[in-house]
Amino acid sequence: MLSLAFLPKQGVIITRERRYKCQLARNVKCDMNMNTENTSKRQRLYLGIDFGTSGARYALIDDQGNLCSERKRAYPEIGNNKNWATSWKETLFMLLNDIPEEYRPSVASISIDGTSATTLIIDRENGYVLSGPFLYNESFPNALPTVVSIAPENHTVCSGSSTLCKLVSWWELNSSTNRESAVLMHQSDWLLWLLHGVYGVSDYNNALKLGYDPEADAYPKWLASQPYSFMLPSIKAPGTPIAFIKEDIRLQYGFPEDCVVCTGTTDSIAAFLAACASSPGKSVTSLGSTLAIKLLSRVRVDDARYGVYSHRLDDKWLVGGASNTGGAVLRQIFTDEELVILSGKINPSLQSPLDLYPLPKKGERFPISDPNMVPRLEPRPESDVEYLHGILESIAKIEAKGYGLLKELGATAVEEVFTAGGGAKNKTWIKIRERVLGLPVHKAEQTEAAFGAALLAMKAAPCKNIMHGS
Repeated sequence: MLSLAFLPKQGVIITRERRYKCQLARNVKCDMNMNTENTSKRQRLYLGIDFGTSGARYALIDDQGNLCSERKRAYPEIGNNKNWATSWKETLFMLLNDIPEEYRPSVASISIDGTSATTLIIDRENGYVLSGPFLYNESFPNALPTVVSIAPENHTVCSGSSTLCKLVSWWELNSSTNRESAVLMHQSDWLLWLLHGVYGVSDYNNALKLGYDPEADAYPKWLASQPYSFMLPSIKAPGTPIAFIKEDIRLQYGFPEDCVVCTGTTDSIAAFLAACASSPGKSVTSLGSTLAIKLLSRVRVDDARYGVYSHRLDDKWLVGGASNTGGAVLRQIFTDEELVILSGKINPSLQSPLDLYPLPKKGERFPISDPNMVPRLEPRPESDVEYLHGILESIAKIEAKGYGLLKELGATAVEEVFTAGGGAKNKTWIKIRERVLGLPVHKAEQTEAAFGAALLAMKAAPCKNIMHGS
């Protein structure tokens, strides 16, 4: 299970420097039932790799959660078109090669996160990609009627872009081919497989949109009874050891014999972990193009009407929702330079009299579910300072309503908010949100998903043994 106890405490400094001499790690012995060197005699480092939509990044941290090294790579073009699988594979090994040689012998464990519902169909006999990758935002409406007919009403899989729709679409369109050796892998599963070589292992965060029930910790009967159920991966908690790194890769890059490869997670979960919001009531608001909130709750909450669903984190739940308001509407009205100048002239302790609902276009999903909702951006005062003040405060009110809705649906009440995304840089906005929410609001020290993946790798390292292929 994914224990949140491994997260660094808030008092621990998480440096933003790209590289520095790491502190000596605390002594932790790891009995792998193999003839390996005593890892307690050397510093231990933990490698996390984030595969996003346009590129990948690694983060290497020590036992104290200090960032030792990081590097980002854009995905290379393969031929005239983007061959995603080949591009991801090349990027993975370029990033491994980017790790400073002096750090490699100390890498104790590795984890990778990927975009949710990005899927490949692999031949388990030879490792060939049979189909895909099917990207996170690709929709398969041809499979949706079948999925809706077998899944519970308003289930997470009842979306054309769900992992299950991708699997069903492939199954229905490939009835004449040899399917017995096929296995489904999520993006991070496949990339981790390149490092450990064990087929068919995933984590319950990635498997949520496949239909896995994280509360029962099993595939539901309605899914397990399907003819393609043999393609479903076995599920472990994120940050669970799978196997030692493959010998050829270990020798090529200089990793230690006892370097563990563990299960990963989705990019959004890894970003939440990076913020170190580790106890119920802690939350992360991402202020990017949209406004997304994730709250650590003792209670699972799912409501398809608002796009609210819960990811499991050990014995807790990460409850999330996303509004269409956010930075996109701000950039329709102001330039980045104007936002900085005007924000500096706002008194955040004063309440704005404007009653707005800033949206970039028609339609809202959370905390109000109304596809026909029109933006409310008037009246516009003559003063741009007053107008920006009203927009920022109105977005803060939407955020507050979102947290209020999660509480109404049964989630743990929010107690403290960490902020990620571009909006986290706006100190005036943070003060406005703190007043509107009536809660402490901070900028998250770390927001990179790669850092969260590295924390998962840290969790996997002090293991007692590895169950190969189980």
